[in-house]
This record gives sequence, C-alpha cells and structure tokens, in this order.
Amino acid sequence: MITFANVTKTYPDGTVAVDDLSMEVPTGTLTVFVGPSGCGKTTSMRMINRMIEPSSGTITVDGRDIANVNPVKLRLGIGYVIQSGGLMPHQRVVDNVATVPVLKGESRRTARKAAYGVLERVGLDPKLGDRYPAQLSGGQQQRVGVARALAADPPVLLMDEPFSAVDPVVRDELQAEILRLQGELQKTIVFVTHDIDEAIKLGDRVAVFGPGGTLQQYDAPARLLSNPANEFVSGFIGTDRGYRGLQFRQASGLPLHDVQTVKEADIDALTLAPGDWRLVTRDDGRPYAWINADGVQLHRGGSSLYDSTIAGGSLFGPGGTLRLALDAALSSPAGLGVAVDDAGQVIGGVRAEDVVEALEKQRAT
Repeated sequence: MITFANVTKTYPDGTVAVDDLSMEVPTGTLTVFVGPSGCGKTTSMRMINRMIEPSSGTITVDGRDIANVNPVKLRLGIGYVIQSGGLMPHQRVVDNVATVPVLKGESRRTARKAAYGVLERVGLDPKLGDRYPAQLSGGQQQRVGVARALAADPPVLLMDEPFSAVDPVVRDELQAEILRLQGELQKTIVFVTHDIDEAIKLGDRVAVFGPGGTLQQYDAPARLLSNPANEFVSGFIGTDRGYRGLQFRQASGLPLHDVQTVKEADIDALTLAPGDWRLVTRDDGRPYAWINADGVQLHRGGSSLYDSTIAGGSLFGPGGTLRLALDAALSSPAGLGVAVDDAGQVIGGVRAEDVVEALEKQRAT
C-alpha cells in the first residue's frame, strides 16, 4: 500500500504543486491520477520514488517511510514507465530491459536471458530483443518500456502518461495489454494521465486533481461518473457521464433478435424492399457488412462487394457491457447491433431500446 499523509510540495518561488494530499493506494490495484495540466498529478507520482521531494508530510510504501530509504535503492525497487518508453538508443532492446536487474547485481547473461521472457510477456516477439529502439514502432517501444519496468519484478509500478505519444489504435492495444498484465501480476500501479476516458477505462480507483494541486475526488470510476463530488469534477468528466457509465453495467440477459444474413454468392438473387437490410457474412459465419436494396442493384451491376455494402459498425461480444451493446446498435445502419460469439460468428442482434429497458431494470433493482 502507498499512503500519502498531509503531503505538500511548494517550490522556492512559492508555487504550490501539491496541497495537503492524503490518500491511500491499495496493494494490487491500478490507481489513476488524472487532471488538467499543472494540477500536481505527476508531481504526486514522482514523490513516490523521490524524484521529487515533498516539502512536508509523509509518504509510506508498504508501511515504510520512504524518507528513510536510500533514494537509489528505492527507485531500483519501483518500476517506472514514461512517455515514448524512455529507452536508451545506444543499447539493444534486450539490454534496455535488463538494465535494472543488472544494476541490482544480476549477471548480464542471466538478466538478458530473463529479458527475452519479459518481452514475450508484454506481447512482443523475443527476436526484437536484438534490435535497437529506433528499429521499433512507437507502440513496440512503449511495450519495451513496460517490459523494462517489470524486469526486476517490482511490487510497485509508476506510469507517467505512457501512452500519450502513440496513435489511438495503438493506445487501445496498449491499454488492453496493461489490463491483461495487471490481471496476471496484481502490481500496485499508479498511472498518470490527462485523459478522463483512459482513467475510467483503466483505473480500479481514480484520483481527480484540480487547480492548486488539490485532490478533488478519489473514487471508483463508476461512482465518479454517477456522483461527481463537485462542479470541477463534473465539468472535467464532461456531459456524457450517463453514456460512459454504461461500461460498468453488464449486458447479461439482453434479448437477442434474429439477424437475416446472406452470403455474397446469393446477393444478386435478393429482393429487398426499401428500408430492408441483410447482413452479409463471410463463409465462416463472421459478419462483413450490411446491404440494402440499392446495394443489391449495385452488386448486380458489377460493383464490388465493398462498394455495394455499408460497414456494420462495432460488434457486441460475450460478456459485453451495456455501453458496447448500445454502441453496436447505434453504429449499425440497420439499427440492429451485431452480436457475436467467441469465434466471431453471428448469434443475433441488439436494439438500442432493449439497452435502455435493461438499464431501467438494473436501476430499479
């Protein structure tokens, strides 16, 4: 557990970066510090490994006052991930990952051997260990940064806006990877971001920092959305709190409607009335796109399947939430979100009105 007790950081010019912070980060949880620029979230995180020293107050890690721990020894026992990975460009990837174990006394041979395994754990081909950072994509570099932080198996992991420099697609992949790893490793993670959506997606608990380095609210994401503590928190979260809150409500029991499907080979024989849709599926039963009467005519006239159909939007899979179900329904041109099984095959469709009805039932219980 990480504990802040009345921690304040004031710089020589009088600027208060963190003001009387008191909170606990439970062991084995992923806690997100979020807020606008200059609110003290990164300063608070960096005080945990004494990269920044507090002006007053006490920080303990697993009951030990970190002020009494040698700063170098403290940092070697805490994983640290920063933007763009922070890799040493002159060293091969495997040596970057092995850095902390070597500094802690392991032989280079042993540390390198273990580093290849850590690369695989974070979803990278171990063969990439023989490359230099510049030979990797941005997303791969960031995974290497995570691998380096995990190499010495620290109980605490600090992550300072690690995904802010990558594109949205890679960011989604990295977020999913962090959640997968945390499910396996159960580290105590403090993750800093300015993105409230990222905070809600990743955090077991979320600490919202405001002007002057003040902690505005510290809560579970679902409660943050349903009951913001004050006007600042409400404004920072935004106006679509209700929609975001659907991601914490399971869609079990949501009715599935029949979806009429068609294979490409049978499209030209279709007769569709205006407003009718068919879901075009691949030979293996997975969804491809939707087609209507106009699309059938285009296909008969020689247009490609791609040009004759309309993308089907997002899919709703097993164990999904009401937010995923609603998004699938709203993004479908047919108004029917496609539900799939674990193999990606179509098993039915969901309607937006069913999601609303399910929400009302859950609220009533």
